[in-house]
Amino acid sequence: MKGLFITGTDTEIGKTCITAALTHALQNAGARVVPIKPLAAGQTQDEHGQWVNEDVAQLHAAQNAGLSLAQVGPLQLREACAPHIAARLEGQTLEREAVLSAIRASSQLGELALVEGVGGFRVPLNEHYDTADLAQDLALPVLLVVGLRLGCINHALLTAEALRARGLRLLGWVANTVDPAQTHVGDNIAALHARLGAPLWGHIPRLEAPTPAAVAAHFAMPAADLLQQLRSAQTV
Repeated sequence: MKGLFITGTDTEIGKTCITAALTHALQNAGARVVPIKPLAAGQTQDEHGQWVNEDVAQLHAAQNAGLSLAQVGPLQLREACAPHIAARLEGQTLEREAVLSAIRASSQLGELALVEGVGGFRVPLNEHYDTADLAQDLALPVLLVVGLRLGCINHALLTAEALRARGLRLLGWVANTVDPAQTHVGDNIAALHARLGAPLWGHIPRLEAPTPAAVAAHFAMPAADLLQQLRSAQTV
C-alpha cells in the first residue's frame, strides 16, 4: 500500500478537513487519491434517509475517484463515542484483520491512500488492538495534525514520540487553529518546529468556510511539491 496515515493530537482537531484538503490538492496535481476513514463512530441521517458519518461524507465529497461512501468509510458505527464502545453497543467486535482488509480493499482503487485515523494516535479498537497498532500494521509515513490550543506542544511531542517508538516516520505536520483566541501562536509553532523534527506542511487559520480548496490554499508547498514528497516517501 502507498499513501499516508493522518493522525492527530486529539479528537475534533481537524484531521478530516486536512485529509479532504490533501485529497483536493493531490488530485489537482494529477494523482488518483483514495481518502479512507476506516473507522468512524457517530452517524446521522442524510436527506435520503441514509445513515452516514459526517467525516466520511466530507471525504467522499472531496474525492473524484468514483468511490462509494462504503469505500471511503467501510466501518461506520452509529453512536458517537470511542469505537470499541460504539461497536459493543451494536454487538460487534472490531477485529484487526477485518479493519486491515477493508483499508486494503479501498486502497487498491487509487494510487495513494490517505488513511485517516480516529481520535488521537492511541484509541482502543478492541481489548488487544488500537489505532497505534493499526498505523504500525499499515507502515505508512505519518502526517500529524496539531490542534492549536493550550497544551498543544505537549500533546504533539508525546504523539511524535509514540509514533516513532513504533518505527513510524513522521513525514510532516500541520498546525490547525482550533482555538482562535489562543495567545502566542507564533511562539507555539516555533517551539514545535524546533522539536518535532519534521517539516511544517501548513498553518491553517480559523476559516469561515473550511472547504478543501480553502484549507489547501494554506499549505506551505504547492500541490505538485506535496505530491512529489509523498511519492518519494513511499520508497524510503
